[in-house]
Amino acid sequence: MVTNQQAVAFCELYSKLMNVREAALQAGFPPDTAFECGMKILTKRKYRRLIKNIRCALDENIEDKIMGGLERLALGDCSDAVRLVLHGEEISSEDIIKMDLINVSEIKRVKGGGVEVKLFDRQKALEKMMEYAGNADRHAAAKSLLSALTGADDNGV
Repeated sequence: MVTNQQAVAFCELYSKLMNVREAALQAGFPPDTAFECGMKILTKRKYRRLIKNIRCALDENIEDKIMGGLERLALGDCSDAVRLVLHGEEISSEDIIKMDLINVSEIKRVKGGGVEVKLFDRQKALEKMMEYAGNADRHAAAKSLLSALTGADDNGV
């Protein structure tokens, strides 16, 4: 039985991830029934409408999503990636699903055993954050200048 609270949590996660199983797992559904529970929620009109509204709100805040992603790449925790390397094949698929591997750009098995994990470049992510912040500042300054020149307020009126 899926509660309304679980369904709403799933909708919020699905809106961001666009992956039924992943959203259901993160919402707390058991791995063996996660996909089925997520699909059952998606069949209900009120939850599809909620997802649509959340997606619209997320699209309005695309700048925040970009900065958030860059921030996670630049400053995020890599302990799960280290655990993956150190424990390799000892880790269960259930444990891997729970890991935060956003900083991982590549995973491959090495001949003779072991796992090779490559991480995204933190410095490059920081540089992109600075570049993006600079562009945002210039955009805000240009908008402010245009508003002053045209006599319009922040809403363009």
